[in-house]
Amino acid sequence: MPARHLTFGSAGEDYAAAFLENRGYTIRNRNWRYRQWELDIICEKDNELVFVEVKTRAGKDVQAGVQAVTSAKRRSLFKAVSRYLTAMDLWDRPCRFDLVIVINDGNGFIAEHMENAFDFTDFMGSCNTAWQPW
Repeated sequence: MPARHLTFGSAGEDYAAAFLENRGYTIRNRNWRYRQWELDIICEKDNELVFVEVKTRAGKDVQAGVQAVTSAKRRSLFKAVSRYLTAMDLWDRPCRFDLVIVINDGNGFIAEHMENAFDFTDFMGSCNTAWQPW
């Protein structure tokens, strides 16, 4: 049996995926992995790839979800996005990185969706992605 926090996080990701689908997003992949890097949800809307990090929290503190995406976590996400774009040959597609914070307030899940949540310019180095929003 998986640990309680893993079950809770998985339920939050399921909720986030349904939340996005209900808003017109098409889910391409969930929990896409390359070595140690993982992307929670990869979806698209209006021909734009959207990489979504999901943070599931108990209580009502949305800020705790935002703070959980540290600089080190953003660096890891950038590496995963780079590997995904290369693996799928999608560097020519416009894309962005969103954050969905799923809160269980005791009455069920609610979601807060933050579009264009991260700026990756600090991690790009020599990458030629000037057309990308990060």
